[in-house]
Amino acid sequence: MAETEKEDVSNGFSIVMITLLKGVVYADENIRLWQNLLSFQARIRDYVREIGLELIVYEDEGFAWLQTSTSQEQADLPRLVMKRQLSYPVSLLLALLRRKLAEHDASSSESRLIIGRDEIVEMVKTFLPTGSNEARLVDQIDTHINKVIELGFARRLRTENNKIEVRRLLKAFVDAQWLNDFDAHLKVYLSS
Repeated sequence: MAETEKEDVSNGFSIVMITLLKGVVYADENIRLWQNLLSFQARIRDYVREIGLELIVYEDEGFAWLQTSTSQEQADLPRLVMKRQLSYPVSLLLALLRRKLAEHDASSSESRLIIGRDEIVEMVKTFLPTGSNEARLVDQIDTHINKVIELGFARRLRTENNKIEVRRLLKAFVDAQWLNDFDAHLKVYLSS
């Protein structure tokens, strides 16, 4: 292998690793990076295993990320990827968006789910206590939407700032069991 080819392979691997360490890699955002990730998959798995991480790839959905390893041999290592406690409104919004994504998948051939900000506000308002200040409630919901975007489960469309794309990554984190648990907590919350 020529020296420049070795450098290209090394740089490709390094770029994939650095990007993964920063967060989720999406096929639709950088196809070359995605292809490199797929070709270096075994090497990446070996590399991150040494630091207590594992590579999660949803090839059919087009995204991948690193998470803390669940293997027993890695249990004594300190956590490199921290868990985050979500507030009730953010959890609620994630559950509502996940349901909307499931409905969309069942009824549409379009892979992307685009929702208007106003539609999201209306979905969430149903479950939050109403106060005398409607504008304040909408501002709070906007804050929760921004948190969901910050977490990577949604993104604003560049062309229309009031439109939000629900990322397919949400399916990997909010599964049926999570939704059932959330429903149980929601019933307790609503009854109190």
